[in-house]
Amino acid sequence: MTSTNSLSGFKLHNTTYRLRRPSTVSPPYHDGGGGGGGDGLRKSKFSAAFNCNYPTEDQYSRPNQRAWAHWIKLKQPKLIVAPMYDGSELPFRMLCRKYGAEAAYTPMLHSRSFAESNKFRSREFSTCQEDRPLFVQFCGNDPDILLEAAYRVESICDYVDINLGCPQRIARTGNYGAFLMDDLPLVKSLVEKLASNLTVPVSCKIRIFPALQDTISYAKLLEDSGCSLIAVHGRTREGRTRERANWDAIKSVKNAVKIPVLANGNIRHMDDVQNCLTTTGVEGVMSAEALLDNPALFGGFRSGEWVTDGEDGFEDGKLDRGDLVIEYLKLCEKYPVRWNIIISHVYGMLRKWFETHPDIRADFNIKRNLSFEYLYSVVDRLRARDPLVLYQQSTLGLDGGRRNDGGGNIKNR
Repeated sequence: MTSTNSLSGFKLHNTTYRLRRPSTVSPPYHDGGGGGGGDGLRKSKFSAAFNCNYPTEDQYSRPNQRAWAHWIKLKQPKLIVAPMYDGSELPFRMLCRKYGAEAAYTPMLHSRSFAESNKFRSREFSTCQEDRPLFVQFCGNDPDILLEAAYRVESICDYVDINLGCPQRIARTGNYGAFLMDDLPLVKSLVEKLASNLTVPVSCKIRIFPALQDTISYAKLLEDSGCSLIAVHGRTREGRTRERANWDAIKSVKNAVKIPVLANGNIRHMDDVQNCLTTTGVEGVMSAEALLDNPALFGGFRSGEWVTDGEDGFEDGKLDRGDLVIEYLKLCEKYPVRWNIIISHVYGMLRKWFETHPDIRADFNIKRNLSFEYLYSVVDRLRARDPLVLYQQSTLGLDGGRRNDGGGNIKNR
């Protein structure tokens, strides 16, 4: 596991990375570094079938060629885990990567806390060698502090991302995220500060304005300021998840800028992926809440109300929720994170089983002193209530002991 542990450096396995202090004169990012990691992890069987627009020779020759060169070096990932507060931490990213995700964002990290607090860095950020390509996302409104935070991760990520899309009340109070849409000169200064000082490219995740032309102008401003990739959430600052994302607006941004663009919104299963790529022409798509319910989404598995065949909740009948939870818990034992994050993911993945068996959910809700052993037992109890799952396990040669594969010790926290 990797976690920051001092103001001057931190370890990635056995290698210590030294971090530069902020300066006003540093070289812009170069074309090297990064790479499409994830060797040994399962890639989506759908990847080769996508219809999307790859960089043309004309695009590569434009002034932003470094943005395209970097994207091509990363093997142009199309299936991406969106940033989720307390939701896209390392174990969950690695689970999604196993089932087809080709790149991922960290949760939003507060730049001031990250720059100033060793405790915050150790608690909120971790990565590993297989966790690539990786976007590390920061929020903030002070260019110098944002740069200091970015310096601490530039050697172990593929993009430093500026959060310009968070619509929550805390973002309004702190004047960051989507509320910086009201101060475009400040946005410009944030992007320029990072783009002119970091050795890794800068990306921005945005929401759209109510007026399309304002959105296009906004995207061009980011590009002109040095942004190398824009991820567009196709909803306004006031929009909510239940509202349909505006893919036409995303398409207009894609047509207006000359850097890679990602689409965010309404990605619930692989049909949505293909439809979004076809409709918008973007380089890749991001999913957030749908992954919380189904981390295997990019592997082609459907869940919940999106199931069209297979009675166990996942397409083809080859995967169940218990499998996903067990895999996630094993990753959490390997890469420790806060218990509230683990509990949130377990609820998300087991939500439909809990709805069917409210007595087990009630026991879970009142449980204190949680342990991995207890969480594994919850999965076993839920499986014991589902005859179909038990039948599949017997026919596939599986049993409840699969959670003990690998011989790892159960850890109490």
